[in-house]
Amino acid sequence: MTRYQMSEQALNLLKQVEGLRLTVYDDQTGKETQVWTKGATIGYGHLINKAEWDTYKDGITESAADSLFQQDLAPFIKIVSTSITIPLKPNEFDALVILAYNIGAQSFQNSSVVKLVNDSNAQTSYKNLEEAWKAWNKSQGKVMKGLINRRQCEWDIYSKNIYQRW
Repeated sequence: MTRYQMSEQALNLLKQVEGLRLTVYDDQTGKETQVWTKGATIGYGHLINKAEWDTYKDGITESAADSLFQQDLAPFIKIVSTSITIPLKPNEFDALVILAYNIGAQSFQNSSVVKLVNDSNAQTSYKNLEEAWKAWNKSQGKVMKGLINRRQCEWDIYSKNIYQRW
């Protein structure tokens, strides 16, 4: 199995989009919080579980945020590496990791995107890979403009090697 790594370009784009916060905030409101809540977040979008609260409640440094980001990204790099059975170009790998990071490892692994990347003739409910990819445009059942933009950005990376923020 080829060991893929995300490009600096992709890492920087994802960091830029996630944004860096060195103090704890509630991901629903964006406001700083001094108490643990279900949406407590720090760094580049790291969701803090209750057991981690004491580690992060007083904030973190930028280098700690970078380490946390790499740690959070690792399972998505792995799931793309193990789910995709064909050789990928670096930009294709980057786009697939960014997608997996957003939709979750399990959803990614079971997706029509994976089926169609591995076999363009696979039977799915979508007519092609682009349609399957862009179908991930809903949050809680509602189509979201932000997700439409994100999917287009990922698709541009995958299909055209264009890295542009959405």
